[in-house]
Amino acid sequence: MTGEAKTDKAISSLPDGLWSQPPVDMSQIDLGESEPIQRVRIPATMRYTYSPGKATTQFLRALKEKRFIGDRCPTTDKVYVPPSGMSPIVGRPTIETVELGHTGTVTTFCVVDIDFTGGGMETPYVSALVLPDGADIAVYGLVSGVAADEVYSGQRVGAVWVSDEELTTSLENIKYWTPIDEPDVDLDELHERGLV
Repeated sequence: MTGEAKTDKAISSLPDGLWSQPPVDMSQIDLGESEPIQRVRIPATMRYTYSPGKATTQFLRALKEKRFIGDRCPTTDKVYVPPSGMSPIVGRPTIETVELGHTGTVTTFCVVDIDFTGGGMETPYVSALVLPDGADIAVYGLVSGVAADEVYSGQRVGAVWVSDEELTTSLENIKYWTPIDEPDVDLDELHERGLV
């Protein structure tokens, strides 16, 4: 670095107790004639505590029973999944829980040629947005059981669940979606609904 040394500037302050860092005792450290450090890369992690709330708790518990549910907006009649208890469009509470099907439609998708999961997934694989039957919002999921180049928008798919012994309160209970023998959904219909 040339010229004046740049110093860190505070851009905001955090509430007391949110962040703490122990003081560094430099009295026992002899740096000698070392060159000043200009850059350091340090791995960092952040841990979150998440309280799901009533609607999300019901959704997660339903998944443990191999049920898929959403919430209906009382104003627009749209069904949102996963439910949050509030319509994101009009900001009003949702008051009706809707049971959704185990089948859906691929709206958009991506063929992935690199294993980003670190779990050794065989590539290529397909990550897709799947619109569950009865919902107005698509959810992320894998499409499997067919070659990656055979997946397309409008394709009808069904959920493949983990075994009953593996069920937890997680969307990962759906291992993947696989093509089913039903007629495709017209892309114009998906486009009109803003899904493709």
